[in-house]
Amino acid sequence: MQLRISPSMRSITISNGFVDSMKLRVGPAPPLLPHQPPHHTSASSAFSYRSFFYFVLFCACLLPFVFIRTALVTLEGLECSSLDCFKRHIGPSIFGKSNGNSKKLVKELYEVLHKVDKEDATISENLPDTFHEFMSEMKNHKYDARTFAVRLKATMENMNKEIKKSRLSEQLFKHYAASAVPRGIHCLSLRLTDEYSSNAHARKQLPSPELLPILSDNSYYHLVLATDNILAASVVVSSAIQSSENAERLVFHIITDKKTYPGMHSWFALNPISPAIIEVKSVHQYGWLTRENVPVLEAMENHNFVRSHYHGNRASAISGGDNPRAFASKLQARSPMYISLLNHLRIFLPELFPNLDKVLFLDDDVVIQHDLSPLWEIDLQGKVMGAVETCRGDDKWVMSKRFRTYFNFSHPLIVANLDPDECPWAFGMNIFDLSAWRKTNIRETFHYWVKENIKSGLTLWKFGTLPPALIAFRGHVYPIDPAWHMLGLGYQENSKLDNVREAAVIHYNGQCKPWLDIGFKHLKPFWMKHVNHSNDFIRNCHILEPL
Repeated sequence: MQLRISPSMRSITISNGFVDSMKLRVGPAPPLLPHQPPHHTSASSAFSYRSFFYFVLFCACLLPFVFIRTALVTLEGLECSSLDCFKRHIGPSIFGKSNGNSKKLVKELYEVLHKVDKEDATISENLPDTFHEFMSEMKNHKYDARTFAVRLKATMENMNKEIKKSRLSEQLFKHYAASAVPRGIHCLSLRLTDEYSSNAHARKQLPSPELLPILSDNSYYHLVLATDNILAASVVVSSAIQSSENAERLVFHIITDKKTYPGMHSWFALNPISPAIIEVKSVHQYGWLTRENVPVLEAMENHNFVRSHYHGNRASAISGGDNPRAFASKLQARSPMYISLLNHLRIFLPELFPNLDKVLFLDDDVVIQHDLSPLWEIDLQGKVMGAVETCRGDDKWVMSKRFRTYFNFSHPLIVANLDPDECPWAFGMNIFDLSAWRKTNIRETFHYWVKENIKSGLTLWKFGTLPPALIAFRGHVYPIDPAWHMLGLGYQENSKLDNVREAAVIHYNGQCKPWLDIGFKHLKPFWMKHVNHSNDFIRNCHILEPL
């Protein structure tokens, strides 16, 4: 469609590719009478001229739209002869009814969906798997509004079930991955064990005889680590030394199990950590750590349900009502690590180190980023332990715990003794005043509650050693600054990197350990940089190539 107006505005030409040109001529205004002043020009003539001009201009703009819309209606096979049909198809917004019709349609659709939501509209026949299939089905069957709503509800519920099933399976597989020993780490342990039997240097005494008195010298900073993971232990020790301003005053006490001892000893014998000092011992070297003194060992031997709970079929823990996070929590609670002797060693610290006054106990999944010597200077005000509380902080998932998070408050024994809103604290990086501890009955209280949990069929709490410790240490904990210990890097993928960089100790507690493939890629480098990739054993076992 083309519109041409002559320069004098005396003629208008309208043409298109389908019809002939149409030319309109507009005559001049009538001449003035001899004695008529200019301002007495005929008003009706001027008004007619302007009105006609703008009318023609409006029609010229409207005609293309009418033509295209009419063509579309014709192509759709619609017969539009009435004014109402014209209004529906030409443009409801022009007539001011678009908003009202839209609201009415939404209201009707909501009413249908609301009615169906209250009904038990179970459909056993096959449901579409994708949105495309759903739309094709609607188009082919031309369902009415109620049938559409029923099918939509059934499809969405079916998809929700599939998504939930996938997430539960993901958590189960993640649990298996977290429980397994990576091939590279297993290779490292085997090679170092073999080295211990064939290489005299791998068996040299740690520390050397002249340094033995330092193991009980309270002027040094004593750090305790109980683990069967050689690689993890090497990272804890390496990161602590690199971050320390007084590395020559650091004394590490590594305690491991009988199976791992040769490999652990070999690693630190062949990779000296001078100027720091290290001692490596095995639990079997402490003759008093027997089943009589460790209730969890006795329970494993005499209670089949305890063995079944921690070593049985993990998939049996799945419940149809579980959400993925709750299921992950249940799986974690059934991890065999919670009944290992190494995990219970911290409750024996006063007996393990009878000549020491203060020790720092570290988990093997931590990285030290700042000098820790100020921890020994903290005045615990007569308390036994300094720990970071986990009931307040920026991260509402990691730092919003309460006693109700760990204990079963439907059990009368728990209700009678504990407050669900009490603030818990974290294991993983704790400074202990052993002198103050020896004046308490903390260990007896701990073992009492462990036995009560066994008697109850493991129904008092969810997770291993922390819940009974929360009870045993009540009134004996001094809260320290949260900047000392950042938690959650093993399950909170959204940990803020700025906070990670600033924390003195970062803790990969959770399933996604940094030495596993399931570890979070962006959080691994903080741990990986302390792995000695130039070491022959590390390279030959192809452990965690640098990122």
